[in-house]
Amino acid sequence: MKRNFITSFILTLAIPAFFACSTTVNEEPQPQFISADSINILRDGKPYYFVGTNLWYAPLLGAENGDRERLHLELDYLKSIGVENLRILAGADAGSRYANSVKPYLQPTPGVLNDTLLVGLDYTLAELAKRNMTAVIYLTNSWDWSGGYGFYLRACGYGDSPNANGEGYNDYVNYAANFVRCDSAMNLFYNHAESIVSRINSITGVAYKDDPTIFAWQICNEPRPFSKDNKERFATFIAETAKRIKTIDKNHLVSLGTEGFYGCESDKDLLVKLHSDPNVDYLTLHIWPVNWGWASRENPDEKIVNACQRTNDYIDLHLKLWEQIKKPMVIEEFGFPREGNSCDLNRNTTSRDSLYTTVFTRIIQSARTQSPLAGCNFWGWGGSGRATAEIWSKGDDFLCDPPHEPQGWYSVFDCDTTTIKIIKKATGSLEQK
Repeated sequence: MKRNFITSFILTLAIPAFFACSTTVNEEPQPQFISADSINILRDGKPYYFVGTNLWYAPLLGAENGDRERLHLELDYLKSIGVENLRILAGADAGSRYANSVKPYLQPTPGVLNDTLLVGLDYTLAELAKRNMTAVIYLTNSWDWSGGYGFYLRACGYGDSPNANGEGYNDYVNYAANFVRCDSAMNLFYNHAESIVSRINSITGVAYKDDPTIFAWQICNEPRPFSKDNKERFATFIAETAKRIKTIDKNHLVSLGTEGFYGCESDKDLLVKLHSDPNVDYLTLHIWPVNWGWASRENPDEKIVNACQRTNDYIDLHLKLWEQIKKPMVIEEFGFPREGNSCDLNRNTTSRDSLYTTVFTRIIQSARTQSPLAGCNFWGWGGSGRATAEIWSKGDDFLCDPPHEPQGWYSVFDCDTTTIKIIKKATGSLEQK
């Protein structure tokens, strides 16, 4: 009886120890929230330098009536070349009748959301989580191709936004300037932003605020004052939005989505003020050599050397401002067309590859020296999609080129072998750091 008692006693002690060891061995480390300090973006507590892409249309593919097979294909391909950070649009607002805008709409009228498209966002985040990928989610747009400012202004009695393209650009700027002057329009946006940030994923059951798949919330795509007289109002709008997001969600980073210096009416002081806000975690900048006249539309290849030099200069300008801001920065949009400014997939991408190499080199150098330039998101991934016409129509493949621009203009496709080789080389170099 004594011997049996001792044996039983030993087994009683051993069993809990066995299960404790088993739990420890089999547990996979849980992803941590992306964070930031004065220099670095941090992932799993370590400095994180990355090459990502823009895939704004991902939630549209993720909807039940979208194209989930293509979404899986694009995510798997991007993962295979080391691209793990995606910048996506929460969803489009109803567009102006004068503009060619994204369809279908997440928000057809203020406060009324298309649940099918919301589930598409849920599904996208669930699929990203499976692949250990992350998403920067921007909540609206200053431009009319996804509704944005104009959607809220129209609801407040300002009428349809003029078409921002071509000859209508100045008219659009004058119209969009009303957004930060209209409390009612901004309040409609605040309500929408809060509803997205506070959402619970219908597929995973995880509240967005508790999901480490989200890299950051972004207030707007390319927010601008659209007037020098609007600077103070614009700063108030940015600060208020960031505060409201952080009130709901203290786990995630918040960024503006700005082009940087050019998006702040070429005002360094305004750029510093916006990014010095305690609820803004890192600085963003965009680089568009052809759109900004660093290379001509007629023959962009002729000025590619100038475009690359101006790109380096623009990056350096923002790195100098770091001394005042003390926050990391991300180049979250940059692009260049194919040979001859053509959308033809048979045209070479030599000049584009030069610009990409310029930007990737800066990120790799920054990783080596632990500098504030944390990453970049090229514009953008067209993947397996193909343009059927220059102008997008409902039912066409989504590419990264928004509907108002020539389809295929800046998109990188799965057949662009030289560009993909450069991307893969850059992500591989960063993995080794």
